[in-house]
Amino acid sequence: MTPLISVIMPVRNGSNYIREALESLLAQGCRLEILVVDDGSEDNSAAIACEYGCTVLSHGTSQGPVAAKNTGLQAASGEYVLFLDHDDVMRQGALKALCATLEEAPDASAVQAKVQDFKSPDCHDTNVLIRTEPYYGLFTGAMLIRRQVFDIIGPFPTAQTAGEIIDWSFRMQENGLTIKKIDLVSTDRRVHGSNFGRTRRGEEFKDFAAILRARLAKK
Repeated sequence: MTPLISVIMPVRNGSNYIREALESLLAQGCRLEILVVDDGSEDNSAAIACEYGCTVLSHGTSQGPVAAKNTGLQAASGEYVLFLDHDDVMRQGALKALCATLEEAPDASAVQAKVQDFKSPDCHDTNVLIRTEPYYGLFTGAMLIRRQVFDIIGPFPTAQTAGEIIDWSFRMQENGLTIKKIDLVSTDRRVHGSNFGRTRRGEEFKDFAAILRARLAKK
């Protein structure tokens, strides 16, 4: 039997994009459980997710995307885990390629593909910058991870609001867990005026500095 993949999708007020994200997942032809973590939405994001047969896990009030990832992990029962933002879109066949690569690489703890930015059609901000070339992404629908990795390194630190990727990378290295990179664009990353990465840039820098201080203190 093909492995079950747990897709974890944090969302807060994402009704304008979540349908497209979910449809791109359902078109992959893989065995999925889609866990949509509704982080205190004030719109109908949760209702839309239910329409698509997703398991919806709700935070009464917003706790942030890091906590949402942990909520999804606690409920995940798949052998593999994928994180996909509610406003991004997986390319046809990408998840099968990620899964096949991980199946063929038993020594790898995760497989990482590339993402490609695109400017959302509803974004009219001329200051929004788009990366013109694909690049390797982590929690952007471009990395398939063995579920057991989180049993080894633990959940994401909820004290951080934007730097969980950096912390996760450090802990992977500390535990000798390897990531296999493949030359594949798996996901189209939507860039718009309210991207979390753009609105929380200051928090990300603060988290990065705190993580570095903590690592240096251990030495």
